[in-house]
Amino acid sequence: MTTHTPDRPRCQAVFPALGTTAAVLVTDSDALPAAQAVLRAELAAVDRSCSRFRPDSELTRVNVGAGVPTTVSSYFAEALQAAVRAARLTGGAVDPTVGSAVVALGYDRTFASLAPEDAHPVPVSRPASGWRRIAFDPRTRRLCLPPGTRLDLGATAKALAADRAVRRAAAVTGCGVLVSLGGDLATAGPAPAGGWRIALADDHAHPAPEGGPAVAVTGGALATSGIRVRTWRRDGRVLHHIVDPATGEPATSVWRTVTVAAATCVDANAASTAAIVLGDRAADWLRATALPARLTGLDGRVLRLGGWPPDSHAPAPVDSRGTASGGSR
Repeated sequence: MTTHTPDRPRCQAVFPALGTTAAVLVTDSDALPAAQAVLRAELAAVDRSCSRFRPDSELTRVNVGAGVPTTVSSYFAEALQAAVRAARLTGGAVDPTVGSAVVALGYDRTFASLAPEDAHPVPVSRPASGWRRIAFDPRTRRLCLPPGTRLDLGATAKALAADRAVRRAAAVTGCGVLVSLGGDLATAGPAPAGGWRIALADDHAHPAPEGGPAVAVTGGALATSGIRVRTWRRDGRVLHHIVDPATGEPATSVWRTVTVAAATCVDANAASTAAIVLGDRAADWLRATALPARLTGLDGRVLRLGGWPPDSHAPAPVDSRGTASGGSR
């Protein structure tokens, strides 16, 4: 995952949220309270709307009512449209209808509550029902899921919250802002001199190794997907949280982590998650998007694409205004 290292601690706030770590950084220390308030409000909104672990969330209501038309809130509609767009642009590699598969694998509660060892057998996997079967009218916000379908917006809702919060915080404060949620980050407003310095590591919650790779983000967003952090064992199998919609199984492990730069955190996250799912096909797909990307194989081999700079402790600039473009599974 990605970690950030601000020059001045008084210009940042870090706190737990959404089962991970939230952080907001500003270029003007006087703006920190306002930026933090914007981020906390956004996190509360996305949790109420899109959490699959809250019995009172809108997502839970939608999933329970699968097969019956319902009207959703404007926030949920935006999150759903972001998820469907990610599915379309990734050729279905990232699909919001994987909810039932994720639950079947045992990830049916917050990760902190998940038993690291579970003796229960893993049920026979089934492909996701597929994003194309979602019936949604953006004008009326009427939604009908296929019967038995569970949505999981985890691949895009957190990234959308980062994008929304950073834009709002920059507008409110008038300064440069970086928002990081679990290491996936978005920026808005003028970057600090030399850019936002970002160290790269498998786990955003642990310090990056001294002398490890780093980049300087001068605009846009950065997201990392990986298979090393959110893992658990069930019936002797090691499982991870990134599910291949085509099989309903955890994606075949080819890349340890994939980091992608894009114009928005939603696009960066969609592309990095798709790369994990695509495995051996990820490099060609990412080349077609032209997004800067850094892929680390299980053996530590690093592949840089789209102009991603060579690894260096002195951060080299990375800035992408691009958008993930469509690919086929």
